[in-house]
Amino acid sequence: MSNYDKFKEKTQSFYQIFVNKYTKKGANITYLVVWNLILIFLVIGLIGASFAGGAGAGYFAALVKDEKVRSYEDMRKNIYNYEESTEMFFANDVYLGKYRADLVREEVALENVSEHLINALVSTEDEYFFEHEGVVPKAIVRALVQEVTNSANQTGGSTLTQQLIKNQVLSNEVSFDRKAKEILLALRLENYFSKDEILEAYLNVSPFGRDSSGRNIAGAQTAAEGIFGVDISELTIPQAAFIAGLPQSPFAYTPFTRSAEVKDEAGLAPGLERMRYVLHRMNAMGKITDEQYEEAIAYDITKDFTAPTNSAIEQYPHVTFEIENRARGIISEQLAVQDGYEISDLETNKDLRAEYRNLADTALRQNGYRIYTTIDKEIFDKMQVVKDDFPYFDVTHKFKEKTDPETGELLDTNMEQVGAIMLDNKTGAIKSFVGGRDFSISEVNFATETYRHNGSTMKPLLGYAPAYELGTLQPGSILADTPMSVEQPDGSFWEPTNWNLKFNGLVTVRDAVRLSHNLAAIRGYMGILDKDPLDFLIKQNFSQIDKQYDEGNFSTVLGAPTYGVSVEENTAGYVTFANNGNYLKPYIIEKIESKDGEIIYEHKVEPVQIYSPQTAYLMIDTMRDVMSSRGTGGPAVKNLQFSADWSGKTGTTQDTEDVWMVASNPNITFGLWLGYEEKRRLTNDPGYTPTQRSQMLWAQLLNAAYEVNPEYIAPTERFQMPGGIVKRSYCKLSGMLPSDLCRQAGLVGEDLFNAAFAPTKVDDSLTVGRYVQIGGVAYEPLGSTPSEFVKEGPMLKPDFLKKLQIKDVEELAKYMENKSIFDNLTVLSTDPLPVNNQAPKQVGGVSISGSTLSWSASPEKDVIGYYVYHSANSSGSAKKIASVPAGKSTSTNLSQGTGFYYVVAINASGKVSAPSSSAKLGDPDKKEEPKPEPKPPTTPPPGGGNNGGGNGNGNGNGEGDDNSTDPPPDSNGDD
Repeated sequence: MSNYDKFKEKTQSFYQIFVNKYTKKGANITYLVVWNLILIFLVIGLIGASFAGGAGAGYFAALVKDEKVRSYEDMRKNIYNYEESTEMFFANDVYLGKYRADLVREEVALENVSEHLINALVSTEDEYFFEHEGVVPKAIVRALVQEVTNSANQTGGSTLTQQLIKNQVLSNEVSFDRKAKEILLALRLENYFSKDEILEAYLNVSPFGRDSSGRNIAGAQTAAEGIFGVDISELTIPQAAFIAGLPQSPFAYTPFTRSAEVKDEAGLAPGLERMRYVLHRMNAMGKITDEQYEEAIAYDITKDFTAPTNSAIEQYPHVTFEIENRARGIISEQLAVQDGYEISDLETNKDLRAEYRNLADTALRQNGYRIYTTIDKEIFDKMQVVKDDFPYFDVTHKFKEKTDPETGELLDTNMEQVGAIMLDNKTGAIKSFVGGRDFSISEVNFATETYRHNGSTMKPLLGYAPAYELGTLQPGSILADTPMSVEQPDGSFWEPTNWNLKFNGLVTVRDAVRLSHNLAAIRGYMGILDKDPLDFLIKQNFSQIDKQYDEGNFSTVLGAPTYGVSVEENTAGYVTFANNGNYLKPYIIEKIESKDGEIIYEHKVEPVQIYSPQTAYLMIDTMRDVMSSRGTGGPAVKNLQFSADWSGKTGTTQDTEDVWMVASNPNITFGLWLGYEEKRRLTNDPGYTPTQRSQMLWAQLLNAAYEVNPEYIAPTERFQMPGGIVKRSYCKLSGMLPSDLCRQAGLVGEDLFNAAFAPTKVDDSLTVGRYVQIGGVAYEPLGSTPSEFVKEGPMLKPDFLKKLQIKDVEELAKYMENKSIFDNLTVLSTDPLPVNNQAPKQVGGVSISGSTLSWSASPEKDVIGYYVYHSANSSGSAKKIASVPAGKSTSTNLSQGTGFYYVVAINASGKVSAPSSSAKLGDPDKKEEPKPEPKPPTTPPPGGGNNGGGNGNGNGNGEGDDNSTDPPPDSNGDD
């Protein structure tokens, strides 16, 4: 029997059991019992379900009873309230980088997101996203079961809508209370927002671990750029799958460590496994084909990881910190004003200022602003290269044992630093700057943050320009550059000197500026001290000028204020001259926009008039001479590779601790400081003086800027002279109109004047007088003073000397010596003529060389001159042949020929010395032989007359003999 037949037989036997009558009866009873039990359990179940449902509903209501009913506006505010990184830009919208923040995030619109990423995200996190109303009940049940059974949870129970609510509205607290509110709010959110809006918000909110530089990132756009170095629209399938897998556990799945390194194989495994799961879900949902799936699974995603990138703070530290600092100031003022405070409250209340700067910093880190600046990236970059390559910086001195804790490398050294800044003359915009040599060695911005003495660059700012404005000085005014002693505010006396330890007598303001004379600057400053000259600096925001300490301190005008000035402040002061006397506050932030493009701040150029246009131009014109070949700034111009109309000033502080160079052309003003962070004397170690090095670097930095924008850096136009300026002749003694005596003395000059202060009075500093000179000093003569030694000509009045603050006339005469403009001017001493009732001593050293008679000068102070006598022979009488003033010469040319010569000295009272030893020329006592009578010619010459001739004149050249007999002079030594 076959197996089939056996199975059939057994089946029939089994069937017979059920169809016999006993079996049928039992089955009917069993059926009735089971059915009744099912009905009972069904009723009980329905009653229980109703009770459970009611209890569950009541419990759910109890959980959410404190949750307020949120409006659309409230929901929108919460959903879109996420941190977004503020971005910074160079001039002309050139991207710089992101503002420093704990979390880097960049917003993206859904229309720009790769379709692969949307598919990956929905397939993995919420497969029913486009169908549900905010929650999926079976997903919640599945999540509960997985939670109870502790099974793997790849998909979770929360929809994307719920996750968005959790991240933006609620906390991450694990509780039924929070979960219930999440469900309620998810339903409400779905009622208010479209699916696209929810998805876009989720993509911008979610955290994605770290980028290749180790920074915490959020938002899918930031993840695409930070992990793969691509825009979110360009993501491939594997890349999209990797990013979509990150939000579930961002720091477990991220491929990068905090130290910007790719994780090892074990560290990468969780993220790669998660990516494979996402690809599986995409394939299962039909978002990618089997072929695409296999290709993506086999792809080595690690080769797509991007390399670390330098952040703005790493690549442009000085720029970034400067922008952040100024942006905090701007936003803090806005926030304070919104709260009802005045800006002055922030200036006077340190705690309030700190509070609002902290609030501003938070806003800048979270609100996704766009900060647009004035910095020209190309010029800035080229200037850094010049600075880095400059070979003539001074030696570096180690001064702090600050070492890297990991490498032990010495980090902090006291190197010679540089701070430089370029300002636009028409706006005050900071176009470029050099903040220092090396940010890793010193984080100080030496262009904006350090305050140092500014040396002679202070003279135009505090001394000369205010004096021009107040009318006490003009470029042609005369100042005394002579020794002085001034009393300081503390009662001490100070004796200033010039940088070269020389004195220059009477100088014009123009020359005093050109050659940077200190003493002349102080005397000019004295003339305006009672007119609050420091106010000119305070109005230009020289923040560290302190009237309490600096007013009345004469060293301030030489560039030694108590607390110093910054390179930015100093340079801005020179912009005032270049901008027709209008001060412009330097700025670096052009505007700030919200993430929606709304302009929340825009810089306004608000000029403040400090000087008249006439004063500004006269100062510009005066400082043009500084930049000439004859001025202290000449080497700077010589090192430039282009020409422009330059006007500027150099400066060096005491002990050469700080060196400055500031100059303007019609477009820009560029200022530079050189020195050490910890003050020390600058040396000539590199082979050039500090002044030479500063001017070389100043020029090289400008040459680099010129390569980028020659039209801007080297304008062809010149500074334009405004109306109200006239050219006038003046007397170089007083600056007044020249008198006839001034012309006679050759002291007429010509210069520019503010018409309001042009000279109207004729110079009265000169008079005509008789004088006699002794030792280069002019005295009033006596009645007995020999007239041939008395001169008459123009001379200074004593009152004028007092006006020039000169006390010592002899000292002034000494400084005027060998100064060509004063050759025809006499300064009459107020002291009486030195006289001696005794006759001068005999003159010695008399000798003849060729036809020149020489003698030794008399050592006596009252000798005013010498008489020279001649006699033809030893028996003849002597006659005076020359009068030689003392001090001019001790020799005279002889035209009398053979004879005896001697010299006597004459003093101021007319007394003469005994005759000197005589000097003999030729053989004066030799008798001549008689000449024979000529015989008449036997034949007269043609035409008659004598055809012969002879000069018959012998010329003795013998030198005088000191032992010869002296011929007696006349009784009184005078003819």
